Amino acid sequence: MRQDHRLSRMLHVLIHLDRHRKHATSEEIATMLRTNPVVVRRTLGGLRKVGLVTSEKGHGGGWRLARGLSEISLRDIYTALGEPPLFAIGNAEDEPDCLVEKAVNSAIDDTLGLARTLLLDRFATITLADIAADFDRRLQDYPVEAQRFGHAHATDETKV
Repeated sequence: MRQDHRLSRMLHVLIHLDRHRKHATSEEIATMLRTNPVVVRRTLGGLRKVGLVTSEKGHGGGWRLARGLSEISLRDIYTALGEPPLFAIGNAEDEPDCLVEKAVNSAIDDTLGLARTLLLDRFATITLADIAADFDRRLQDYPVEAQRFGHAHATDETKV
């Protein structure tokens, strides 16, 4: 099963919108994420529907945060993305005839259900402000030369 990177990618984008640009076009975000602007518009469109971001068309337009970082949790973003699968493991057959397979499925379903609940509860406690604060701490420890020349999009306001 392929991994779904939309959550981590959107966390990245939203913190950039707050810390560096305040807004960005779909094309700029697509360049940063090495994807297509249509993918960006579709993904951010889901976040717009639940009020996490806004968008404006035309010159000077683009995507902007609709709320402060402390008001947006990982759970909010996960939900806005349509709650993609959290785990790559699962049952071999949903409705097996074999009683052993039924017992296996029950154990897996129960355990994954508990893990999902714990993970989503944890997502609800982590805000974008928490992640941005971690970024700020890491940036302080980053050599000044590298900040200017090494990883430009971390500090250069002309980039997303």
